[in-house]
Amino acid sequence: MELLKQRIVKDGTLREGNVIKVDSFLNHQIDIDLLNEIGKEFKARFASEKIDKILTIEASGIAIAVIAAQHFRVPVVFAKKTDSKNLDENTYESSVYSYTKDKTYTIRVSKRYLNEGENILIIDDFLANGKAAEGLIDIIDKAKCNTVGVGIVIEKGFQKGGDKIRKQGIKLESLAIVESINNGEIVFR
Repeated sequence: MELLKQRIVKDGTLREGNVIKVDSFLNHQIDIDLLNEIGKEFKARFASEKIDKILTIEASGIAIAVIAAQHFRVPVVFAKKTDSKNLDENTYESSVYSYTKDKTYTIRVSKRYLNEGENILIIDDFLANGKAAEGLIDIIDKAKCNTVGVGIVIEKGFQKGGDKIRKQGIKLESLAIVESINNGEIVFR
């Protein structure tokens, strides 16, 4: 998606450890027009699939998933990273390691919101090592639902997450794949 790549180059910054910071438009301050184009692109890339729900993980994936869901006309469910008094006790759970935060989370989704046999599309902002996507796929499997695909805004192609998902035979659509970061310059696949 050329518009997204241009925006990453223009407004993204790089941090130590190959962290790509795009918080000025994607996951802290949000450019709604860009997110709408991202939602349209996900709809186009998964147009041949029957989608019942979109699943994401809090917090950065929520805005992207909600805008995309408008184009699919389906509900969004998000996995919670923190336990809460108002979270149902009957949940599907999985453990997810966050590369960015260097922390392992237990993610939870209420069993009321994933029904056996539903077709679920995962949407998230980043894919690096693939741990968040693996955790969401695990929850979908536990719910006896079908993982229709994974839609990622920015994939770090030089890390192994995308390869792992593709090897499972799951359709993975990344809108921008960063092949490498060389001397402070982002190189796209």
